[in-house]
Amino acid sequence: MMDLPIELTLEQQFRLQNLKDQVKDLSQEEAQNFLLEVLRQMMVKDNLVKHLLKQA
Repeated sequence: MMDLPIELTLEQQFRLQNLKDQVKDLSQEEAQNFLLEVLRQMMVKDNLVKHLLKQA
């Protein structure tokens, strides 16, 4: 079984903190829209990974 990295890199931790600072003052509607966009992008990323794995 592959060793899967489950911790964030320092760069990812920095990016996460930066995002936290950006979203803390969003309205509920803005936060919901932001969340839906993040989830959409994660699904696109999943599809890309699946496609690349099929090509390997």
